[in-house]
Amino acid sequence: MTLIVICGATATGKSDLAVALAEKLGGQIINADSMQLYKGMDIGTAKLSIEERKGIRHHLIDVLSVREEASVAQYQNDARNLIDQLLEQSIPAIVVGGTGLYIKSILDDLNFPDTDPEVREKIARQAEELGVDVMHERLTRLDPAAAAAIPKENVRRVVRALEVIELTGRPYTANLPRVGSTKYPYARQFGLVMERETLHERIDLRVEKMWDKGLVREVRDLMGEGLLEGRTAQAALGYAQIIKFAQGVMTEEEAKEETKRATRQYARRQETWFSRDERITWVKKAPISELVTKIVSSTISDT
Repeated sequence: MTLIVICGATATGKSDLAVALAEKLGGQIINADSMQLYKGMDIGTAKLSIEERKGIRHHLIDVLSVREEASVAQYQNDARNLIDQLLEQSIPAIVVGGTGLYIKSILDDLNFPDTDPEVREKIARQAEELGVDVMHERLTRLDPAAAAAIPKENVRRVVRALEVIELTGRPYTANLPRVGSTKYPYARQFGLVMERETLHERIDLRVEKMWDKGLVREVRDLMGEGLLEGRTAQAALGYAQIIKFAQGVMTEEEAKEETKRATRQYARRQETWFSRDERITWVKKAPISELVTKIVSSTISDT
């Protein structure tokens, strides 16, 4: 059974590598980018076009409207069902994305408690009154690892983390499983890594290209489709900044530069999150053909 996970920071080339691997192995791809779940959020999430997918079937892309809230529990159930179905048919499953919690939800059992409406409402009200900066600073004090993984712009996840801490009396990340209790012990994880300066240059160039491709128009169109009603979708990198531009809070140039800065910060948080998982084999950026050969050889040698 072949289950491969391609992870790492944004803009490292994960999606193209996954497609090449799927072509080589005859596999299918399961998305693990929380924002690529949303229909219409294409440019800002660097979602591969139909042509770029090269005929490879992709799962868990475009499954939610921007009004809906993404759920880790629902994602875990859907992704595992898909993986089990593929493996039962002897079809290699390739999970790709940079949302660390989503990948962990596939491989490990999460132990988060059910939500408490009263506690959730209290913390959400505090977030509205005190502001997201104050709430994220609180999370940093209580659970630095969670704060490193959760961007302050994602108010819903900040509130949820603080809720879990209050309900359990333990850090949010303490409710994550320890390495070793995996559902798929044969899964192989590969993380793409590159020099920080090079990655920052790639991020800045990607943001520029997103603007050129019409990201501002995409966000405005989605605002007409209810983007502002979805707390998760409107917090996405680029989308949150362009919403502020559309609302007159910042200029378009400020929105673009803020998107670059926030994306660089997000990449650092991703690196911090993934660096804690000793199961990941790190590979440096190289021509895709070389990476495919390296990963396939490594996977075969372990079977």
